[in-house]
Amino acid sequence: MGDENEPGSPTPGRRAPWERPISRVPRSDRDPETPSPPSEQPPSPAPEPRPAADRPEPDRTPQSSDDQDRRLSVAEVVDRISRIGSNRGRAAGRDDSPASDAVDRTVAPSPPPSAQAPPVPPREDPEPPTEVIAPVVDERRTAERPAPEAVGPVAPPTLTRLALSKARKRKRMRVAGRVGVSMVSILALVITGVVWGYLRATDRGFEQVAALDTESTDVVDAPGQYGDETYLIVGTDTRAGASGEIGAGTVADAEGARSDTVMLINIPADRSRVVAVSFPRDLDVERPECEGWDSSTGDYTGEMYPAADGDKLNATYALGGPKCLVKIIQKISGLRIGHFVGIDFAGFESMVDEVGGVDVCSPVPLVDEELGTVLATAGEQRIDGRTALNYVRARKVDAEGTGDYGRIKRQQLFLSSLLRSVLSNRVLFDPGALNGFVTAFTRDTFVENVKTSDLLTLGKSLRGVEAGAVTFLTVPTAGTTDYGNEIPRTDDIKAIFQAIIDDQPLPGEERAPDATPEVAPPVTTEPQIAVDPALVSVQISNASDTSGLAATTADELAAYGFQVVGTGNAETTGTAATVVRYGAGSIADASTVASTIPGAVLEETPTLGGIVEVVLGTDFLGFLTPPTVVGDLLPTFATGVSGASTEVALPSDLTVTNGADESCV
Repeated sequence: MGDENEPGSPTPGRRAPWERPISRVPRSDRDPETPSPPSEQPPSPAPEPRPAADRPEPDRTPQSSDDQDRRLSVAEVVDRISRIGSNRGRAAGRDDSPASDAVDRTVAPSPPPSAQAPPVPPREDPEPPTEVIAPVVDERRTAERPAPEAVGPVAPPTLTRLALSKARKRKRMRVAGRVGVSMVSILALVITGVVWGYLRATDRGFEQVAALDTESTDVVDAPGQYGDETYLIVGTDTRAGASGEIGAGTVADAEGARSDTVMLINIPADRSRVVAVSFPRDLDVERPECEGWDSSTGDYTGEMYPAADGDKLNATYALGGPKCLVKIIQKISGLRIGHFVGIDFAGFESMVDEVGGVDVCSPVPLVDEELGTVLATAGEQRIDGRTALNYVRARKVDAEGTGDYGRIKRQQLFLSSLLRSVLSNRVLFDPGALNGFVTAFTRDTFVENVKTSDLLTLGKSLRGVEAGAVTFLTVPTAGTTDYGNEIPRTDDIKAIFQAIIDDQPLPGEERAPDATPEVAPPVTTEPQIAVDPALVSVQISNASDTSGLAATTADELAAYGFQVVGTGNAETTGTAATVVRYGAGSIADASTVASTIPGAVLEETPTLGGIVEVVLGTDFLGFLTPPTVVGDLLPTFATGVSGASTEVALPSDLTVTNGADESCV
């Protein structure tokens, strides 16, 4: 919009009309041409519209500062806006604007008709006409474009016969691939379900019985046995049920059940070998206090029998069942028995028949005073389940002249042959034979802590074990008592099981060279930082002559916050020094424990893992001191490496049978 002042006007400070506030002006200052309000002047007839040229032109003389502050009335503002609009209309070619006339009629009324105003010459427009600028047009956008064509379905490119054949072949391969993947997935799901169902079904076939005592204080060097698997296998001579039907005798001949065969099997943590130790059925033992057991129902009666000396091993089973037998074998061996398996005559016969018989060899015909002729001919031959049962039971064979030891030797040879048969392709790769063997095993056994999946996992871990790494031993005895009990050679028996615990090579054993245990180098003593006792697991072993010392020491260590995982007797007694043993990387834990035991020495034992073992010797003072504060510097201790620096001397007359032995004896 143009400015209200004329060009060159001396009042540059005057504000534009749209910037001035509208207000009422006092009556004395009102423009004489401004109409009066309706309340002060009676209404008059509507005046004739006067041409814009006849209207008086406002005074444009310079004004004083007081005049600049004077405010315009509404009529003046409207009149000025109408003049600006009329000028724009003329510039656009419109001489008469209805909107402008309407404003003139409303704002500037004409004088009465009687008075004729003199003609007023046309006024020059103070503002030049507005220049009309043509819009800018993008010629590139207005250029003629080709009209869009209608688009229909695009025809596929024409292919040759060879290309069409390849395309069809690729399509068939994609379909075949999808079908193959789907079939493999379905097959894997089905196999998984079948295996799961098979394991569940076989586990339900096991008869469960209470037998184990894993927290027994008779366990020797429990940390050193970590990871080992130890099974107690018991063959019972019950005449009840199916066992009586196969010719084993009747209940009238022998009531109840006895442990006809007792075999302890140890498999070390590295699965490098298998050791099976046989116990004579008439071994003289000290029977602990036991709860009565009913072999016909497999339940315990609740009646307690006091401890007694001079019992036969099989009689303790008849009285106290699996629990009593486990306690005795665990005390004799010092091994932690983690699994129990009992099998009767019928189960043994079924397993032999399921594998198609077992090959045995006898230098002479085998005739027993009670069972009669077992093997009519000498030499190598395959026997079925019924004959195999008599073969392992016969104990009154004149040709052998060794009584129960001849029977044990035959049992070991028979089991070696059975093991070779089970591990052969004849059984492992015959689903029918393998399933029959497992079914017979589960149907006629009573167990604790034995599952089919555990047996399969154990078998898988032993796949690399050669038959030569399977060793059968027999507990040595020295004559009999007046009651006919076999007198155990206690020191030799202790040496045998100490060698097993220490993983010492056994006579006749043929292990792989890389399976021989290595002794770690000595560890240099360095200052250590005390750790939190709550993070240290401690095993207490008593090597002194004071009974109950391990239990009282365990209570004191627990009071200081140490985590006591067990107590027991040490592998050897009468040791002078009190030793704190530890595995690789646990020297700070061991030093924290040793800080509570005056005079203790440290000894590294690689097989301990993360457990610290305290072996209380005869020099133990009987009291503990508070451990070093967590985060403080510990005192240094003399350390060494255990590793069984001296091997245990085994008896020279030890009866040993190697699993690879196929000799005819």
